[in-house]
Amino acid sequence: MTQPLRFGGADAGGPRLEEVMERVGHGDKDAFTILYDAVAAMVFGIAVKVVRDRAQAEEVAQEVMIDLWRQAARYRPGQGSVTTWVATIAHRRAVDRVRSAQAASNREYADAVRDLPRPFDVVAEEVEMRLDSERVRRCLRGLTELQRQAVTLAYYQGLTYREVAETLRSPLATIKTRMRDGLIRLRDCMGVTT
Repeated sequence: MTQPLRFGGADAGGPRLEEVMERVGHGDKDAFTILYDAVAAMVFGIAVKVVRDRAQAEEVAQEVMIDLWRQAARYRPGQGSVTTWVATIAHRRAVDRVRSAQAASNREYADAVRDLPRPFDVVAEEVEMRLDSERVRRCLRGLTELQRQAVTLAYYQGLTYREVAETLRSPLATIKTRMRDGLIRLRDCMGVTT
């Protein structure tokens, strides 16, 4: 029969948390009570700081304590202290809760937006944008290969003149000329007046 545990910390002559954790790993409920008393406040504090909702933090703290009971045998003293291990589990669980809540909120918002009736103008605007996109693609095909590369890198990939020049391994002045000539040809093809 094992002797009853009373945690007083190593300085008070009681078992260290590492020893308590080992006993929890073997299913010792009394040791778990000691572990709970030693780390519950820290776990709850971490959860409150991350989740920022007391009720959610209480749920997270409960889940963490259940995880500690289930995973106690996985604790390895050589990899860090018990409090560090517990704090890591608590932080990860709290972050998971925040991410889960955010994902649920995003889904609800997307569902609500999807259910809104779409005004006729929105559909017409989308059709017009698609036609404009097709016109731009057709006009881009009318440029020389060098002009098309320079314009595409600048406008579709957001590169600066200097970055386009480095990417295409061409002098900066050459790139500026290609882009100017290409934009003039695009303007003319699109029927834009200045």
